[in-house]
Formats: sequence, C-alpha cells, structure tokens
Amino acid sequence: MRKIRIILAAVFLLGITWLFLDFTGTAYAWLGWMAKLQFLPAVLALNVGVIIGLVAITLVLGRIYCSVICPLGVLQDVFAWMGKKAKKNRYSYSKAKSWLRYAVLVVFVVLMVLGLAGVATLIAPYSAFGRIVQSLLQPLWMWGNNLLAMMAERADSYAFYSVDVWLKSLPVLIIAVVTVVVLFVLAWRGGRTYCNTICPVGTVLGFVSRFSLLKIRIDEDKCIKCGLCAKNCKASCIDFKNMKVDYSRCVDCFDCIGKCKKEALSYGPRRPHGANETKKANGPAPDNARREFLATTAVTLGAVALEAQAKKVDGGLAVIEDKQVPERKTKVVPPGALSIKNLEDHCTGCQLCVSKCPNDVLRPSTDLMHLMQPEMSFERGYCRPECTACGDVCPTGAIRPITKEEKTAIKVGHAVLVRKNCVAVTTDDGCGLCATKCPTGAVMMTTVEYEGKSVYAPVVDEEKCIGCGTCEHLCPARPFAAIYVEGHEVHGSV
Repeated sequence: MRKIRIILAAVFLLGITWLFLDFTGTAYAWLGWMAKLQFLPAVLALNVGVIIGLVAITLVLGRIYCSVICPLGVLQDVFAWMGKKAKKNRYSYSKAKSWLRYAVLVVFVVLMVLGLAGVATLIAPYSAFGRIVQSLLQPLWMWGNNLLAMMAERADSYAFYSVDVWLKSLPVLIIAVVTVVVLFVLAWRGGRTYCNTICPVGTVLGFVSRFSLLKIRIDEDKCIKCGLCAKNCKASCIDFKNMKVDYSRCVDCFDCIGKCKKEALSYGPRRPHGANETKKANGPAPDNARREFLATTAVTLGAVALEAQAKKVDGGLAVIEDKQVPERKTKVVPPGALSIKNLEDHCTGCQLCVSKCPNDVLRPSTDLMHLMQPEMSFERGYCRPECTACGDVCPTGAIRPITKEEKTAIKVGHAVLVRKNCVAVTTDDGCGLCATKCPTGAVMMTTVEYEGKSVYAPVVDEEKCIGCGTCEHLCPARPFAAIYVEGHEVHGSV
C-alpha cells in the first residue's frame, strides 16, 4: 500500500508541476483534470461532482487526498524525507492543536466571504504550490529550454525555440520564496505540521476523516509499545502509550505500518469484537482482504515545438526603451472572467493562467486586497482573439471557458487616446499603426483639431472596441503609449 501511495503521489506531483512548467500549451490536454481535482478550486468552481467524490474518498479511505492528490502535501513529504535522511526516528506524538486549526479555518472562510481571496489564499495548498512552481521553477525550466534552443540553432535544427524569461511580479516571487522556506523548516522538523495546524483544506478533510471506513488500526494484543510507529509518524498522530490514533491528522501515508516489527498495525475497517481470538484459532487471514484504494494512472507527457513569434520589430539593431504601465482607473481582466468581482470572488491566485498565457499579457496583481490575482497589461503582448488559454486552464471558474467566436465579441475594456503622446500628432512622419492593426476596426485615422491645427490622427469608436490591447502594445510611443486600455467592471459584448 505504501508503494502504491508513493507511486500515485509522484504521478500527481510531477503531473501538476509539469502543468505549470509547460509553456507550449500541450500539457493541459493531458493533465488539466489534475488541477480540477484540487479541493479548494473545486469548491470555488461549484464542481459538485468533484467535491462529492473527494468527500466520499475521504469517508472510505481517510485523508488519502492529502498524501496523494495535493501537490503541496506531497512536496512536504519530500522535505520530510530529506529530514529523515539526516536523522531517523525523529518524530513524536503531540496533542492536536484543534483551537488553532479551526481558528485559521474560520479566518480563511471569513476572508473569502469578504472578497479578500488574495489574502486568504496565501495559505491555500494548491495555490501556494502553483506560485512556487511558476515563480521559482518555471524560469529555470525556460532558461534550460533556451540553452537547448541555442544549441539546436547552431546545429541548424528547429526542435526548440527560445522564449522570453521575465519577472512577472516581485511580490509573488518573495511570497513563493517565503512559502518554500517555511514549508521546508516545518516539514524538516515536524513532518506534516503545516497540514495539521494551518492548511484549511487539511482541517476540513481531517474532520471528515474521523468517520472514514478504513483506518490505521493498532492490535493491542501484538503491540509492545516500542514507539517506532510514533517516531516515524510525520503527522505526530499516534499515541502509542494509549494505543490510539488521531484520525483527523492521519494522512494515511502508511509509513508506520512498515516500521512496526510486530505487525501490530494494519489498515482496514474496524474488526468486530473477538476477531483477534478467531484469527489466532484459524491462523492468519489472507492478505487479499486489503483492496487497492486508487487506480494507477498512466500519464503520457509530450511537448510540441511551436513556431516562434518575433516580438522585436527593429531587427535588434536599435535599443528600444521599455514601455511603462499606464495608470488605469479600472483594471483589465481576461475575457471569460465575466466581471472583476467574479474573478476576485473565485480566483485563488494559483498562477496557472499566468504561466499559460502565450502572449505575456497576464501578470499577478500587486494590489494587497487582490494580491496575486491575474490582470491584463500589454507592454509585452496583446490578447489575441484566437487565444482562449486562460479560460481553458482555470480550475475555479474565475475565468470561464469561452470559444474563439465568443471571445471576439466580449468587451473587457475600451481604448483611450492620449494625443500628446501620439507620434502622428507630435511629428510630421505620421503613424497609424494602431488603426492598421486593430482587429475590430475600432481605431480609425481621420483629420482632427489639436492645439489649433488640423492633424491626421487616430480616433476610437468605443462601440467596436473590445479592449484586446493590440493598439497599446504596438504603439511606438515611449515610455507611455499614446493609446491604452481602460477596463470594464462588468464585461459587455459588441
């Protein structure tokens, strides 16, 4: 059972990690279901089937979710394993800090209800893992890819293509580093301390697991109270002196069973009274009474090399000043979000949409109240009408899946002109790039009056504009574009 648990946990850990690392857009087709199986995203998405399934699994098997499906839980096991390599038999039984667990849960729920999800999800397990991978591991993965692309180019091969590596948010990077350090210290010293004192999902499933059918059982006739089980229990939930297990904290890792030299520990349903005597009389029961608790998942990982998109329009011959982010009165959120409020109420800030955006339009918010939730900005790209990646991968319903046809009609904002920055107004060279490239024809060139003279400059038809940001991204004015997008609180349609 322990080997099966480790194999499945490795599949989920590597699968979800790859889901965040992959920048080609192919991983989600194979592994997107792993994100949707996460407990908090399923609750926010009102995915009743997944919620019922996870509760049912917990009622039957105990907190298998925490030791197999939750990537942050499995990551803690890796850290704890490293701690055990340094010192064996390092754990000991400790009483549950129920007051702390339920207090944290209440605060978490209150923050979510008040719309402060950006603060609340700092301790959400799936979101925390996503931030760690997206902020710390994905840049390393992309640098490695770029190294391979450079080597392939020298060999006249196009098997790899280089991608831009850039810092999307310094606050998110700092939060990810702090999270890793805290988890490492807690797991190294105490195993599943985070899961059993802080994690809101662990608290909820811990309450449900009290009533599970299959549990770790202690055979009082065989137990000699040597304490090996407690010394190897990373949940610190085995009170070997009183031969009791705190099932609200047990994550069913099965480490204790393998350490018991007297076979006093087992995993199964409660045996009826007198079962031990019957077993002694009739000999050992066959081991086939233990059923496999999860089906082995076969995952095929693949990567398809995509054609590189050239983003430098100067051929690399001139130094172009970086654009600066304009001060928007209303932030722009992706099509499919329906409204700013819907995104803020459902988003956990896991960064999956940010890592999957192929055009570098999404980045984490630095607003304290909505920290790490995605918003759109167009310094590095624009929201292409044919791209629906963010809605396709979002597991919480913060960004709903939409079709390409629906996206072209959704108004997430409208373009605003700043004539004093416009090249067509300030020089005699003309421009018109925004009007030429606008996919909806919302920007047009016409003769207008500016500071007492007639100039041929762009104008915006707000009825046609969908807020894709093409004009803002391509505008050659520096450091601030002459045209930028103001967001809409509630998305409309053309």
